[in-house]
Amino acid sequence: MAAAQPKSPAGATARRLARGCWSALWDYETPKVIVVRNRRLGVLYRAVQLLILLYFVWYVFIVQKSYQESETGPESSIITKVKGITTSEHKVWDVEEYVKPPEGGSVFSIITRVEATHSQTQGTCPESIRVHNATCLSDADCVAGELDMLGNGLRTGRCVPYYQGPSKTCEVFGWCPVEDGASVSQFLGTMAPNFTILIKNSIHYPKFHFSKGNIADRTAGYLKRCTFHEASDLYCPIFKLGFIVEKAGESFAELAHKGGVIGVIINWDCDLDLPASECNPKYSFRRLDPKHVPASSGYNFRFAKYYKINGTTTRTLIKAYAIRIDVVVHGQAGKFSLIPTIINLATALTSVGVGSFLCDWILLTFMNKNKVYSHKKFDKMVDTPASEPAPQASTPTDPKGLAQL
Repeated sequence: MAAAQPKSPAGATARRLARGCWSALWDYETPKVIVVRNRRLGVLYRAVQLLILLYFVWYVFIVQKSYQESETGPESSIITKVKGITTSEHKVWDVEEYVKPPEGGSVFSIITRVEATHSQTQGTCPESIRVHNATCLSDADCVAGELDMLGNGLRTGRCVPYYQGPSKTCEVFGWCPVEDGASVSQFLGTMAPNFTILIKNSIHYPKFHFSKGNIADRTAGYLKRCTFHEASDLYCPIFKLGFIVEKAGESFAELAHKGGVIGVIINWDCDLDLPASECNPKYSFRRLDPKHVPASSGYNFRFAKYYKINGTTTRTLIKAYAIRIDVVVHGQAGKFSLIPTIINLATALTSVGVGSFLCDWILLTFMNKNKVYSHKKFDKMVDTPASEPAPQASTPTDPKGLAQL
């Protein structure tokens, strides 16, 4: 009679593996808890937990409002309008002359000083002495047909006396006389601090379907008799130029002489869990150009006015020093949403476990009975063949030490 064939060990292993996989579907696992009676470690553990909870409750939820869904960068439109007149030597200036460009956008310039070169025509004249290699002693120092990109025209090859003084410069063909040879300075800043600037701004947060403007819903005559005041007339966005410069911390006389760039920042930070009346614009003012860098401080630009005299095209070249106003709008809106609330609550509860990690590290590294704690915390299993009997559960070698944990 044939001997019974032993069962295949591979089949038994597969069955054990299958049972383990099926049991994993309905088995519940829970971590083992060890109570360590140590007053200093207990105080440290609770202190860390308290700090973590304070951070999430105060900073994350109260300050940062992380329970809200947010939207940054509102859609914005800006319309500006300047009013006022001023005078210079023998002339009255109105808005049409001193505001550039006249369209009323978010960036515009108010001219406060001009250097005008009148009656320029196409012809020959001495080059500006400020142009590199423009000075000369004879015609040999001037190359005919040479064109300097930073100069005022095409050189003719002649060396001629300068407009004033004993110096000589190379003659050029261009708009003559050149700017520094016959310019006249005029100051427009006498009445400029009283110019009024209307800044009409409206914003829209598309995610929350929320829109608002910075002008009060009042009678049509309201804007004709009001000026901006943070407490009493917040929704009257009419600012005096002197007020803007003062709030930016600048001297108006210096700024009007050299020019500069002032930023009007409108901030719309809105908590849309509150009524719409609580969403208000906040204005701030600061200088944007680098005034402490001599090479690039101030602000100026050039433009020309053309006309004809006896059929000859003539122009007046104007170098304008101006106060440029840049209106910048930014903000953020937030509203309660369940998803970020759940995410941040889960993060807060998970972060409380940092206290356990820190205290475990101290126990395993610095405490006197760290080996006893390690023996109690970690169970070491040795994988033995099925034919060998399983080792008996061992008892701690230092039961007294375990009792003192």
